[in-house]
Amino acid sequence: MAFRMMMLGKKLGMTQIFVEGERIPVTVLELGPNTVVQKKTKDSKDGYNSVQLGFGDKDHKKANKAMAGHFKRADQKPKWVLKELRIDDDAKINDFQVGQEIKADIFKEGEFIDVAGITKGKGYQGVMRRHHMKGAKNATHGTHEYRRHIGSIGCRTTPGEVHKGKRMAGHMGAVRRTTQNVRVAKIMLDKNVLLVRGSVPGPINGYVMVFQARKKLGKIGKVTRSVET
Repeated sequence: MAFRMMMLGKKLGMTQIFVEGERIPVTVLELGPNTVVQKKTKDSKDGYNSVQLGFGDKDHKKANKAMAGHFKRADQKPKWVLKELRIDDDAKINDFQVGQEIKADIFKEGEFIDVAGITKGKGYQGVMRRHHMKGAKNATHGTHEYRRHIGSIGCRTTPGEVHKGKRMAGHMGAVRRTTQNVRVAKIMLDKNVLLVRGSVPGPINGYVMVFQARKKLGKIGKVTRSVET
């Protein structure tokens, strides 16, 4: 599989820009700078190639002793987010060094990217909100306290159990999701900001991971709607 570069960032919110007179909705991502905190190689005790990227400076007193020592070995300030990027290409690992800063200029305007994040947590929800069920048809004639209930979840003695995967009430949101083939609308390198067309997973100020697109690796397209989205 071809190597895909990754960066860590934060979702700042949504706004709009105008391209050739057309209004384009965009998500604002604070992307980097990322710092290489650790480097692993096949020749080391780890036995594989990877780099550990850090994003968001953290106060020293907010890091526990184990992590404080980890960052001290790299001569770096503690970071809020750490993610490991596997690199199967033996030649590519030589492009990274501990302490190196990676900025948003590794991406290009119009390039396709994949954005992964943790969706908004919505707590414990019923079946009407979680699975869009209709609920009870009748709201009168003696109907009591089950207008939003799930209804039957099994059938008599056979099978005598609730099948796995049954759509029921439960925790909603707060799961990792990836939006693929999002297009980079604009790069503001002086502010470490990336504007991407459309929406991406997560709440405002939620951390995200931005990859080069798996399905459209290296492809460039225009931002306007006249081009295939």
